Amino acid sequence: MELNHLRIGRSGVITRVDGEGALRRRLLDMGLTPKTRVYVRKVAPLGDPIEINLRGYELTLRAEDAAKIHITPVENHPHHLNETTHLNQERRHAFHVHGRKGNRHRHEGHSDS
Repeated sequence: MELNHLRIGRSGVITRVDGEGALRRRLLDMGLTPKTRVYVRKVAPLGDPIEINLRGYELTLRAEDAAKIHITPVENHPHHLNETTHLNQERRHAFHVHGRKGNRHRHEGHSDS
């Protein structure tokens, strides 16, 4: 089955990535590699593009490119979705605590000197 046929809310594991040259390299570089689990989040009204979640981030693909990614559908487990949500919450917390450049926010009344 190709990724472009996976329905919204369903997951699959990539088994093969087709395509040639730069297109195949670009798909692989984006993390679309065999044994990677993907989750279809959204599909545009006319079916193109498709938004997927993989490796803890969202990616939008053209349906034509998604057709080159072969998957095996898998059962959705709440644990998988909660794990992704948990990772995103941890990232937001780390950003809030450490700031953009890794600096901790100063508390009122405290100084660095």
